[in-house]
Order: sequence, then structure tokens, then C-alpha cells
Amino acid sequence: MSRNATTDTTKLGRRTFLAGSAALGAAAAAALPAPAIASGTIELRMVTSWPKGLPGAGTGAERLARTIEEMSGDRLKIKFFAAGELVPALKCMDAVMDGTADLGHDASFYHHGKNPAFSVFFAVPFGMTAQEQAAWIYHGGGWQLWDELNQKFGIISFPAGQTATQSFGWFKKEINSMDDFKGLKMRIPGLGGELLKRVGGSAVLLPAGEIFAALQSGAIDAAEFIGPLNDLALGFHQVAKISYGPGVQEPGGMMQLMVNRKKYEALPKDLQAIIRIAAQWMHEDMKVDYDIGSGRTMEVLRTQHNVRFLRLNNDVLTGLGNAAGQLLQDMMDAGDDHMKRTLKSYLAARDNTMRFLRFNEQAFLNARTLGIKYPTA
Repeated sequence: MSRNATTDTTKLGRRTFLAGSAALGAAAAAALPAPAIASGTIELRMVTSWPKGLPGAGTGAERLARTIEEMSGDRLKIKFFAAGELVPALKCMDAVMDGTADLGHDASFYHHGKNPAFSVFFAVPFGMTAQEQAAWIYHGGGWQLWDELNQKFGIISFPAGQTATQSFGWFKKEINSMDDFKGLKMRIPGLGGELLKRVGGSAVLLPAGEIFAALQSGAIDAAEFIGPLNDLALGFHQVAKISYGPGVQEPGGMMQLMVNRKKYEALPKDLQAIIRIAAQWMHEDMKVDYDIGSGRTMEVLRTQHNVRFLRLNNDVLTGLGNAAGQLLQDMMDAGDDHMKRTLKSYLAARDNTMRFLRFNEQAFLNARTLGIKYPTA
């Protein structure tokens, strides 16, 4: 995203991202033919949880669909649907399971209610960063555990986007102690939501397109949704002026591309590989889009909209961290065999990746804060 594109997003505000209605979605569903194979072309339907044109997640999912088409030489043609155009934003997994859609792009923690382990494969509070999580998924046994879970629901999933460490959220009042979480109603899904409950708050699950209205009306007191790149587009700065970091609830948010398992297994091997490799490319592409775009829009929010970017103090971070540790211990103690094996694998990977990152990369990041004389743009 260029600086001009960021400015354009500011001017457009929220209108671009809140288009669509339930009636439109129903009409689209009724008019669609079943996926077809004609003249060597396989037609697939792809749904997402993201408002049309939403920077990062939304635009990335659409690029992924077009990339799969191009890599396949148009042997695969994908009909792309933003949130609400075919199914509601939080029903992507159901649509892929029942064949309404062939592919879906969303965040697995939206399906925490189906099985809490789905949240582990998106983000764990005080868990692994984006690169650590990728190491676990690709080289530490994480994907095999994820696929074991997905088989029960008739889908197969691939990492297909990363938000990196998210913001902690938007607040109308400062958070100065753990007592400030008591009674707080916050839009926060997955294990972050479970963490909030542990410290006395109430977690609310809402899709991106419904957060602004809930925050504006007072239905919720605070909200988190990735970070500045999306927050500017969704207009949160219009109703709240404090953005807290770091996003300890989601230190690395891994998006997924779901595919109906029967549909995927029926594809030729080369087309299966194209879907898998395109998803892996999007995993990196979306992360760097967020990396550079969030920094730019953070400055827009600070200088043009008077947003205060504050850091959670150490007492609050320690309180949240201890609550997160107890949450994971309780999940291991009460979980089924798969949950126990998943968390043990996750924690082993965290220990291994953190060992060298602490010594090397974290030390380097700390070194950049030492007041070194360095040119700026």
C-alpha cells in the first residue's frame, strides 16, 4: 500500500468495507450453479470472513484466489465472495463443510465453539510469534496435528496469511491495572477472549463489519481487530482514541485457507500442489503487507486523528501473562488426547524457537532502541 493509498483509505472511511447485506447474500446463493468442470476448467467457490476490499486480510484473500487461477493456467477458476455475499462472515467453515463453498479464507479461532483446539492454530496468548508459529506448523509437527483435527470436519487447511503481533485493542478509557478489566465488554475472539474472561471481562465475538457499530453504540466498551492497517479502514478512531499494545493475546495470527476435503482430494496432484503453494506464498505476502502498512497507518492515526498509542504497563502484562499460563494449564488438564498432544507440541516448539530468538533477534531489537544515530527517510 502506498502513502497515497493510505490517504485514500482515510477519505473513504468505513463505507467501502461495510457494503453487502443478507438479502444480497441469499440472492447470490440462489443464483449460483454447482461447481462444474467444463472444457478442462474446474470452477470453485471461495468465501471469506472479510468485508470486500478490507486491507490485508480481505485484499490478500482476493489476491490468493487470483494467484491460484494464474498458477493453474486457468484450469482452476475461482468465484470469490466477500463476507455476506454468499454466507455470513463467521459461517465460512460451515459453508466449506457442507459444500456451499469449495474454499474458505478466515481465522480458525472463529470456530472455537466447534473445538477449542482450533484457536491454538490461530494464536495463543503469550505464545509464539509469526515466525515461531510457522516453524511449528511447517517443521515442528503442527500441521499434522491441525490436519488430524480438520479431518473430523471434512476440511483441509493451509496457512494462508499472517497478521504478525496484533494490537491489544481500542479503548475509550485507560487500562492502568488489572482491576480495569473487571466488567469490561470487549470484542475479542478465541483464546484472547478466554483470557479476558479469566481477568473479569466479557468477550464478544463479532465479524469485522459489525465492530464499529457495537463500539459506537456502547454495546461493547473496547475492541481488537488486528492492527492499524485495518483499524483505520474500519473507523475505530472515530469512536475511541486509545490504542493499546502489545497484542499479547495474538502474538502471531495465522489465517487459513480451508478446502472441502473431498473436493481437494478429487483434484489432480498438480492442482493440489498449486493450492498448497499459493497459500504458503500468501502466508508471507500478507505478513509483509501488514508489516509495512500498519506502520504507515499508525502515523496517519497519530498525526491526523489524534489517536494515543499506549503500552500496557508491566503490572498489567504480568497479570495477563500469569492468567494466560493458567488458562493453558487448565486446557491441558481438561482437554482430550488431541488437545493435550497439540499443546505439548506447541509449548515444545515455543521453548525451542524462543531459546535462540531471545539470544539473537530479541537482543537486536533491543539494540535498536539505544538511541543510535541512524538516518531516517
